[in-house]
Amino acid sequence: MDKYYRLINREHPLPENYIPDNLVDIGLPFDALPGEQKRLLEEKAAYAVLELISRSRREGLNLYCISGYRSYKRQAELYAAGSCTAPPEEKRKTWNGAEGVKYSYVAAPGTSEHQSGLALDLSCPAVHMELTEAFAETKEGIWLSGHAPLYGFILRYPKNKEPITGIPYEPWHIRYVTKPLASYLAMTGLTLEEYHAMENPVEIS
Repeated sequence: MDKYYRLINREHPLPENYIPDNLVDIGLPFDALPGEQKRLLEEKAAYAVLELISRSRREGLNLYCISGYRSYKRQAELYAAGSCTAPPEEKRKTWNGAEGVKYSYVAAPGTSEHQSGLALDLSCPAVHMELTEAFAETKEGIWLSGHAPLYGFILRYPKNKEPITGIPYEPWHIRYVTKPLASYLAMTGLTLEEYHAMENPVEIS
């Protein structure tokens, strides 16, 4: 399967030794120091982000990248650290869903999309660069929700889909899946899990 369509979650983890090809730092506006691993993205995804952010800047918005690629080892460290020592944007938080099921913002190693190099967390100064649901109400968050599919991205963990994705609502987390698939998922309202669960998935090209 095309790596851009790949489903990554608890049931479909990445191998411990998985490292994306063509990880690059192309100078995107990151709230992170030069040389930090989280500035890396898979090359095609990185240039799609550049187009997205360039347009947002032309429209007077201030989107900033917070966290891109994260290795299996780094994810394991964050998962083990929990809420005590993890960086603010990666702290473990829980959400009580239907029947008391708990979901965690910090995925177990191997189950994080960040390991693929195709996922990116974004924020803006209006919410102090934090990863918070309040981002969805900012000009930047509203714009991102409407424009992400035009550049090949989906809001990977949408509201009211927590029982399907197993992850709380994250209006800041986008995932590169290519423009055709992003447009299809945006039009149908399907998550990546629901797309992969279809008996006869629509051919996307």
